[in-house]
Amino acid sequence: MPTPLPSQLVAGISFVGRGGGTVKSLRGFIKSHHSVPDAVNAATSAFLGRICGAELTEEAEQWFQAARSALAYKRKDLTLTVAGAQAMLAAKDFSLELTYALEEGDPARYVTTLTLANLRSLDLARTAEFDGLFSARFTELAFGLAKGARVEAVIDAIEALEGEGGLRVAFPSDCRDCTIAVEGVEAQVRCTGLALEILFSRAGSPAELMDAFAAVREAFQISKPLAGILGG
Repeated sequence: MPTPLPSQLVAGISFVGRGGGTVKSLRGFIKSHHSVPDAVNAATSAFLGRICGAELTEEAEQWFQAARSALAYKRKDLTLTVAGAQAMLAAKDFSLELTYALEEGDPARYVTTLTLANLRSLDLARTAEFDGLFSARFTELAFGLAKGARVEAVIDAIEALEGEGGLRVAFPSDCRDCTIAVEGVEAQVRCTGLALEILFSRAGSPAELMDAFAAVREAFQISKPLAGILGG
């Protein structure tokens, strides 16, 4: 297992899972009165917020009850607020946000985004109760880079290794971001300069995703500039 992550890194990590469907499948969509959106703008986004209420409220309540049961929370340990196309579950050990939004490339569809953040500790994430609650829920892990990083500098540091350490990098001509392949990690690692994102082909639990993040951090120790990005 990779070296455990420092608590400050764990607190800065967020986990993302996505889902979605067709707008006309939402219970609030009335076929005789409503039209399927053909663009993403303020009006159509507000429309989605009005018609997704039943699904959003139902799923948010399910998360509230599941978290309360699995982690033995008392009333004061968690609160749930639902407004528009967003629900926020604030628990004493983490926060969970659920949002609905129109799909940019296909406004006839919506995408749901579930974001787990502000995790209190890695020990909590490794408990059977927490793992069961969020098992196979997340496909993305994001870590905001406190000091930021120049994408060009990240690319140069990896290219300077010339394959040593099993690190490879790909990038567009404008260097707006770069994708890093880490030997032994079955995921895409993307650096945007403001964040490091790890994108997985299959959904996993927070503990599984953090193990991959720890492996990335360990691989970065081979280069001082890379190690500095993640507090190495």
